[in-house]
Amino acid sequence: MQITRSQFLSLFAASAASRLATPALAQDANPGIDAASKTVTIGGFTPITGPVPFYGILTRAADACFRHINENGGIRGWKVQYVTMDDGYEPSRSVAVTRRLVEEHKIFSLVAAVGTATNVAVIPYAREQGLPMIGPIGGASAFFTERNVFPLLPDYGWSAAANAEYALDDLRLRRLALLWENDELGRSAKRGFDKYMTARGIEPAESQPFDVRATDFTPQIRRLANAQADGVIMFGSNANLAAALRAADRAGFRSNWFAPFFTADPSTFRLAGDLLNGTYFSSWLLPVGGDEPEVKAYRESAARFAPNDPIGVFGLNGWSNAALFAVGFGKLVDSGRPLTRANLIEVMETLTDAAVGGARNVTFKPGDHRGTRQEGIIRAENGAFRLVREFRPYPAAAFDMPA
Repeated sequence: MQITRSQFLSLFAASAASRLATPALAQDANPGIDAASKTVTIGGFTPITGPVPFYGILTRAADACFRHINENGGIRGWKVQYVTMDDGYEPSRSVAVTRRLVEEHKIFSLVAAVGTATNVAVIPYAREQGLPMIGPIGGASAFFTERNVFPLLPDYGWSAAANAEYALDDLRLRRLALLWENDELGRSAKRGFDKYMTARGIEPAESQPFDVRATDFTPQIRRLANAQADGVIMFGSNANLAAALRAADRAGFRSNWFAPFFTADPSTFRLAGDLLNGTYFSSWLLPVGGDEPEVKAYRESAARFAPNDPIGVFGLNGWSNAALFAVGFGKLVDSGRPLTRANLIEVMETLTDAAVGGARNVTFKPGDHRGTRQEGIIRAENGAFRLVREFRPYPAAAFDMPA
């Protein structure tokens, strides 16, 4: 069969286009991996704007972790490029930002992305893309059974139960109330709190929701005072906690206050002042002033790379979630398997009793991605934070797999 010159040129052009497309297709099949420069590109979203811009401390600490790693030889010789983008702490924007990170920056994994509701919103898209979500900085039951999601933080329900256990058994309180942020963060805390109180056969004194942007807690405090709550477990931001303490002080309402680990931070003292003294916090993180090598590395790298941020639990939290990726990627390199998203997910499910940043005994199993499995109790005292109860497993009544 004879072909014309124009047919020959068309076939030649198509063949050339096919040859040119092949490297791009191969590169897209292994996103985020540049073998020539031994660089892995990862990304995360963070609220630079919006109601909680101070959460940016988490991201700057995560970045400090990767800069520290890169200065010290990388992860088994691989350097990390960490791309972060502002989502304003709005779940719909978080999805859009993640899409940009995947499509424009070709990230290998989402790492240390900030927010409970924001990370929950991203799960369907990440699942569709086969995108690992390593160390989402939030606490929701939705994280623990998703194949591609590996949370370092506990479900906030477990933390709320740990607070309730300490209040009931150590402080001998009897009328516990819950003050909870009306989104996935607070709802997770409420589920665990309610489940634990039911198992103990104790009726909560009160349960009051609030909006994340709330600055006036007068109505909620009035309800807590009327309920004669001798303990208030509050799950929201450190700004919310400070505002609630100020409202309680104005109303003359005296109670024992409890809050999640991420509010046990110097920034909360700046917001609440001496009103924070005496507040208890359940915490999965080691004390920030500890001598453990990973904790010392956080303090040193944060002081160098984020000098304007306070050294505290916010920073150690972000640093530790970044370190989780380093541990997992190092394990993948050691395995000799191709550096793919799917293989990262597989090796993450073999992590057992690992030391990760300020966390210990981190374990993931197929079908069970409860990473952190223990908490201690910290108390705010004279502008500092002190561990008042050693780490112990979460209350069994709350620490089970979500339905």
